[in-house]
Amino acid sequence: MTIKTNLAAIFTVIGVALVLWMAPVGFAQAREEIRIVGSSTVFPFSTAVAEEFGQVTDYPTPVVESTGSGGGLKLFCSGVGVDHPDIANSSRRIKPSEVKNCAENGVREIVEVKIGYDGIVIANSKAALMAELSLRQLWLALAKQVPVEGVLVDNPNHLWADIDVSLPAEPIEVLGPPPTSGTRDAFVELAMEGGCKTFKEMLVFKENDKSAFKAICHAVREDGAYVEAGENDNLIVQKLQANPQALGIFGFSFLEQNRDIIQGGSINGVAPEFVSISDGSYPVSRSMYFYIKAAHVGVIPGIEEFINAFMHEDASGEYGYLTDKGLIPLGDEEREEVRDAALALIPLKLP
Repeated sequence: MTIKTNLAAIFTVIGVALVLWMAPVGFAQAREEIRIVGSSTVFPFSTAVAEEFGQVTDYPTPVVESTGSGGGLKLFCSGVGVDHPDIANSSRRIKPSEVKNCAENGVREIVEVKIGYDGIVIANSKAALMAELSLRQLWLALAKQVPVEGVLVDNPNHLWADIDVSLPAEPIEVLGPPPTSGTRDAFVELAMEGGCKTFKEMLVFKENDKSAFKAICHAVREDGAYVEAGENDNLIVQKLQANPQALGIFGFSFLEQNRDIIQGGSINGVAPEFVSISDGSYPVSRSMYFYIKAAHVGVIPGIEEFINAFMHEDASGEYGYLTDKGLIPLGDEEREEVRDAALALIPLKLP
């Protein structure tokens, strides 16, 4: 009697263990379609590949959501399993703090895929004069605090002419993305910090306290001159049409798609064009990525095939269909290296 009872208990424990071990796999297999979240800038490229992928393969069309880079990576890093995204699009590189958050939630192997380049444009309606600004002028327009006679004060500039008499005597109104956006992150790092560095007193500040220097240089004013327009870049385009005096901040791809109604202004004398972004002469250029959860590969169907489709020359190559949507492609050799590393699931290693 005791032996039978003990055997029954043992088999029960084994059965529970098997169920627990198999549960994540069976649970993940309950979802057939790839789920992608993240950057609004990468969204048009990812959506185009997803639609093509659904048409030419036997896999379902991946579901792509535009949540912003920061919001997408937060969802991506929240855990492993069917309730969590498989891929996160990002218009800037993942941060060490995000990698740490991933690891704390069990997402320990992340694969980085660099898809190409993008420029952040300062655009306005074609009904107005094209903007011609320097990084210094942009910072003076949008910074929360600026130096006046060697002292940091709340930004006193309300008209563009307050910054430079050569600029129009019109109110500063710039529509741009919220803090969750990779475009916002890249803009403050490249444009705002770039303009901030043109002030000698700020460079002295940097030598003494790098963290405080970044905090000041990256801080965007909150008095109405900068208007957070959400993650929907198409909404910014619509608002620029309605208000020709306003400027908008978004990725080059949205400029390409709307050149009939808006125009990209020059920064430091360089216009946002395919060549100037790819060769780095345009001062607000960046790389774009998507990140893969290695634990989902082989469980959620089609992830490896999607990687290959995205990085194929017909999609993200020099003459691929994504260039028509504004993607600035990698060179063939780099693209193939990135694709091969991604398909080999080589994990991300940040410097």
